[in-house]
Amino acid sequence: MISSEGKFLGKQVDYPQNYAPEMLVAVPRHFNRTQYNLHEDNLPFIGVDVWHAYELSFLTNNGLPVTGLLKVIYSATSKNIVESKSFKLYLNSFNMHCFGNTMQEGLEEVLALIKKDLSHLLDTDISLHFFRQDCTKTAYDFADYQVLENMVNADTIKFEHYNENPDLLKTSGIAGELNFASHLLRSNCKITNQPDWGTAYIHIKGQELPTGISLLQYIVSIRNENHFHEEICEMLYKRLWDIFKPDELAVSCIYTRRGGIDICPIRVSHEHLLPRHLSDASVLSHKLLRQ
Repeated sequence: MISSEGKFLGKQVDYPQNYAPEMLVAVPRHFNRTQYNLHEDNLPFIGVDVWHAYELSFLTNNGLPVTGLLKVIYSATSKNIVESKSFKLYLNSFNMHCFGNTMQEGLEEVLALIKKDLSHLLDTDISLHFFRQDCTKTAYDFADYQVLENMVNADTIKFEHYNENPDLLKTSGIAGELNFASHLLRSNCKITNQPDWGTAYIHIKGQELPTGISLLQYIVSIRNENHFHEEICEMLYKRLWDIFKPDELAVSCIYTRRGGIDICPIRVSHEHLLPRHLSDASVLSHKLLRQ
């Protein structure tokens, strides 16, 4: 397992036909954190990365396919993230491999292997759960968030910046608490330059709050940035943290499913701000707009 983020991205790769943990690629978090003055020993947030893999499948020893959704969660304090294409190739390596005499036996073997391989790669504990069929959905974590582009009459605002520009963020001069969302989050893969579409959910509480217009202009300015999903979330969090010095801050970025996987990084100042359903591996919450 190597730490070369460009090993598979942007390249034609044959899918492995048997279990292949060597496909996994780790990307050190510190590569991107340094430029935003984020230090591993003094991070201004806690959080998790939530992954939904919609195409996990394997065979039992009798050749019976087992198919479902895998939800994986690991801490934002892990030394590495897993590169998404390598994770897709790794998960697909289970497709034609046989595990267990029954579906349950096979599932236990597969989940144990995934937990072991990811824990080793990322140097952290992993929570995961397999959903073999659609479940009764739980409550929605972001019901009280106002969508910025609907609230501030976006048609009347001038947008000129499409590279990340924190100078766009302006204070309202008002203390309080806000729950804002925007479906206009867009960034690009740092290797392939393919667009990644997302929704940002922002909770901020403090003596200085951003204006809705300036926050929307800032989110739009991320449009041409080239980062991984986790890095975009941390950049957005750090800018708000530095400029407004809030008492509470939570940023959740829900990205579109691509290649059978969606990635949902969450960064919060306090544990009670973690989205209850999204951050629980055993719960399959309502799909969000970008999922």
